[in-house]
Amino acid sequence: MINYKEKLQSIKAFVFDFDGVLSDGSVWTLADGDMIRACNTKDGFALQYAVKKGYIIAVISGGHSKSIDNRMHALGVTQVYTGCGNKIDTYNQFLIDNNLCDNQVLCMGDDIPDYPLLQRAGVATCPADAAVEIRDMVDYVSHYTGGHGCVRDVIEQVLRLHGQWFHPDAVVW
Repeated sequence: MINYKEKLQSIKAFVFDFDGVLSDGSVWTLADGDMIRACNTKDGFALQYAVKKGYIIAVISGGHSKSIDNRMHALGVTQVYTGCGNKIDTYNQFLIDNNLCDNQVLCMGDDIPDYPLLQRAGVATCPADAAVEIRDMVDYVSHYTGGHGCVRDVIEQVLRLHGQWFHPDAVVW
């Protein structure tokens, strides 16, 4: 069986759920029906840094809010799929559109709707506070909870392995 770190060698793309992964899963509903979610700025830095380094990033979420689209687009993530009732169909199209194979994708999800994606992805990961059914089936459980650095954790691991993470002696900006 190939270990987790060896699987990271093939990663060219990341797929993240939003609620419970990029956010802590809390949703504040305003009087007009809009929903507000809190996101971690360190996760945001890692996302935009990975985009700059040429990685393909997608968000596939059952939730829907213009704020999700706005946040992701501000970070350079253009493949944002919200309101997905069937995440696996969206994932399959993502693979086709980006000429990717499962083994080139690291996926992070936190709950039952993410299970089919995690089964297929080359590297399946989750936040520390993911549902037990998810924690039991993934390749790696982050030490960080959803919305509190778990995205940064996995992106940084992949980029470090590929020699693309920030180095103080390198000009990165």
